[in-house]
Amino acid sequence: MTNAGGRTADQVPLPGGNFSLFVQRLGYQALLGLGVLDNPLTQTRSVNLQQARMVIDDLAMLRDRTRGNLDASEEEHLTNVLADLEAHFERLSEDDPS
Repeated sequence: MTNAGGRTADQVPLPGGNFSLFVQRLGYQALLGLGVLDNPLTQTRSVNLQQARMVIDDLAMLRDRTRGNLDASEEEHLTNVLADLEAHFERLSEDDPS
């Protein structure tokens, strides 16, 4: 499949080295575990709180380890993503009978 520039998907460079995009990709993984998004491979949603907790903990570790080394927008983005994920995790945990 080609895009408007006439290049195929394998000719378009993947973005990398952007901190906010990195945080967003990790957040996406947590949203999959929280059952908020469809798994792109199976086209289904399933809740896996253990997986979600692992990614949320990774984001919290990243926040703690990068404190003082981020610009204001990066720090705000990480804080907001983490807060949103934590809130969603807590709501699901309260509903989980196990």
